[in-house]
Order: sequence, then structure tokens, then C-alpha cells
Amino acid sequence: MTPSRTLVILRSLVLGSCGLAMASCGSSPSSPSNGGNAPASISLTPTGPQPTEVGIPVGGQVQFVNNDVRPHEMTSDPITLHTDCPPINDVGTLAPGQSRMTGALTVARTCGFHDHFNENDPAWKGRIIIQ
Repeated sequence: MTPSRTLVILRSLVLGSCGLAMASCGSSPSSPSNGGNAPASISLTPTGPQPTEVGIPVGGQVQFVNNDVRPHEMTSDPITLHTDCPPINDVGTLAPGQSRMTGALTVARTCGFHDHFNENDPAWKGRIIIQ
């Protein structure tokens, strides 16, 4: 086998493995995290949202789940105005154990979000990539 053929085979194996890893994780921002079937989900943990970035298709929604022991109010950027992506504001305040969906995000773009109760803490910020 020629060295260039070996390189092509190795490259294919590596790229195939990376693709499988990304598909199984479901949180790659370069592709919809939900495959277009179910909404993406962000868990609110004691240390911040996990994941901090999700990708969804145009028209999709994101579910926020409060897995922390205190309430969180998820809102759109920018801080104080919350006007960047208003459907994120549909989440509002979540008590521990509660979950709620954003409204439909209908424009392809990147939307920032933050916890209004922790708006100056970078650990409580994230992004939704609408593709």
C-alpha cells in the first residue's frame, strides 16, 4: 500500500470516529443537537448551564431544566434589555426541579442567554446556535 493511500485510510478512520463521537454526544454547535426530532436541553446545575452552547434547527426550541437547589431566571441577552432573542424569555423563572421551553427560534443566528439572577457571572451565560 502506498503512503498516500495509507494516509487517506487513516484520515477516513479519524474523521469517521470524530463524527460518531459528535453524533453520540448530541451537543456539537456545528450541527443541531437534537437531530431535528426532540428539543435541545440545557441543565441548570450548581455551577452553571450544561452545556453552555447548543445547536438547533430554525424553528426549534430549547428546554431548560433546573437541576440546581435554587431558582434561576433564564433570559435573552443583552443584560437588562433581554431583546436579542425574545423567545428565550419564555423560560422565565424556574424553581428547583422545574423545566420550561423557549419559544420557537425562527431566525438562523446565534442567541446569547444568561441567568438574570446571576447576570454578571460569566459561568451563567451561554449560546443557542440556530441553523
